[in-house]
Formats: sequence, structure tokens, C-alpha cells
Amino acid sequence: MSFFKKLKEKIVGTNEAITDKFKDGLTKTRDQFTSKVNDLVARFREVDEEFFEELEDLLLQADVGFETVMELIDELRTEVQRKNIKSTDGIQSVISEKLVEIYKAGEEDQGILNLQEDGLSVILMVGVNGVGKTTTIGKMAARFKAEGKTVMLAAGDTFRAGAIDQLVVWGERTGVEVIRQSEGSDPAAVMYDAIQAAKSRQVDILICDTAGRLQNKVNLMNELEKIHRVIDREVPGAPHEVLIALDATTGQNALVQAQTFQEATNVSGIVLTKLDGTAKGGIVLAIRNKLNIPVKFVGLGEGIDDLQPFDPEKYVYGLFAEGLELEDQQEEQDEEQEDK
Repeated sequence: MSFFKKLKEKIVGTNEAITDKFKDGLTKTRDQFTSKVNDLVARFREVDEEFFEELEDLLLQADVGFETVMELIDELRTEVQRKNIKSTDGIQSVISEKLVEIYKAGEEDQGILNLQEDGLSVILMVGVNGVGKTTTIGKMAARFKAEGKTVMLAAGDTFRAGAIDQLVVWGERTGVEVIRQSEGSDPAAVMYDAIQAAKSRQVDILICDTAGRLQNKVNLMNELEKIHRVIDREVPGAPHEVLIALDATTGQNALVQAQTFQEATNVSGIVLTKLDGTAKGGIVLAIRNKLNIPVKFVGLGEGIDDLQPFDPEKYVYGLFAEGLELEDQQEEQDEEQEDK
């Protein structure tokens, strides 16, 4: 049985609606990348060095990242030699299997949030302006509330005009209280007030917004460090998650942003926004391999429920779905011919 058939049996039966969200959300990347892989497979009947070179170029164009591409090509070469694969028939299934293996890298449950079973869980959201950070916070709040948790938001981005009001709108939309002060006030003071309020109301999860003025890098990083200290002092061991929002449409530039924020605070996970809006969805793999930080959520559309926990198997399914479906059909036809 091919890897794709096993993958389909494993994930489609779990939640077909969510699986379809990954498939629909990766349409742009699939149209660009997978269609080109299909063309490549059609042109090359044999897996040779020229095939690997062209595949390498296609992966780089999808923003998979140089190191990840080199690792994948090496893994594919080894697998081709080990299984004595000569034909390109079935090669997409091998590629998809290796992508899942590279992402997971032997780690289990890497996408699960570190939420406290008892007491307050604090999530600190960081990221530059314009990546969809505040919208992500609102969608996360809606998600947690739907799961039966009590949620509170802290409007810590006190410098960007309209940031507080934007978060308040999301609070009203989701029925979640927002702790705020006036524009220009000390973000660490907002965090202190929010934590006291969350404790007194016995809230399950506090999500904290922060500023994203990367042009004032030193000030911003100092501010984040101060916020981190205040949170840790009031809730020892917190923040329990530091999630950075990255815009998938910016491609490799998202890597630079993540590295910058990692210097100031221990980023524990990534929320990759606007994945549905880019043809370079391979950035998921580049981020994971380059930074060794798991992608915990991905934005697959505009809807409030389109922010989904990241699943590497659903991601690979969405990336290769149509080409692998054709491969699967061919395998079934070959089996029928053998039976005759």
C-alpha cells in the first residue's frame, strides 16, 4: 500500500471538514507546485540526476528552503537506491512521506499547546505589525471558548493606532473580556492588570497582545523582555506559550522575523497566517527545519474557524492531494489489470 493511501485512510476518517480546510487552504501552493511536479513526472519516466535537479528547483520556488531541500533530495536519493526505484511512477508518494518525516524529525505531539490543567495559562503573542496577529488572537479566543474554556485578552499593543480598539472589537465578537489601558501606556502595566483580573475571575487562558514595531528593534525587544519578566513574576513559569505570528505570504522574510523575536523571548511556537493566500506554502517546512520551532496553528482562510492546529500529515495531504489521487487511481488500475 502506498504512503498516500495509508495517509488518506489515517486522516480523512478523523475529521473530513478539517482535512478539506487544509486541501482548500493550500490550493494556491498546490496549483503552482504540485502541478509542476506532475509535469516533471510526466516528462521524466526515469528517476535520474536531471530529475532530482529539476525537483530541487521546484522545491526552492515553493520556499521550502535551501537546507530543507538539500535534506529532502538526499533522503530521496537514498530511498530510490534502497528500493531500487527506476521509474517516476509512485515518486510523489515517496516525496510526501519524506516531507512528513523531515517535519516530525522524531518528535511527537510537537504541535500541542502547553496549557495548564489547573490554574491560569498565559499565552504571549508576538510578531510584526501587519501579519494578522490581532485577528489571530481573536480567532484563538473563539476557538478556546468553543472548547469550554474561559478566556481573557490583554491589549498590550499600546502604541499602534487602533490596535486596542481592534482587539476590543474581537472581544465583543467572541464574548471575551479585554483588559486595556489608554493608548501609549506601559504594556507591562497592562499585563500586570490583566493577570490580576484573570486570577480574580479564575480565567483559564489569558492571551496577551504585544507591539510589533520592528523598526525600533532595540526598544521593542527590551519591551518584550520586560513584559516577560512581569508575567513570570506574577505567574511563575509563565508565559506558558510564546507564539509568533508570521505572514506566510512574505516567504523567507518570515524566517528573519522569527529569528529576531527569538533573540528577545523564547518563542515556543509559530502561528502561520494567510497560508491560503500564498503559492509558497513550502515555507512551513523551511521554518520548522531552520528554526526548530513547531508550527502550532495555520491560517487557512478568512473565517473565524479557519485558524486550525497544524498537522504535518494533513498539510502534506493538502499539498499533494490531487496528484496523489491520480497516483492512487493508477495503482488501483494496475492492480485490476494484474487480477485479470
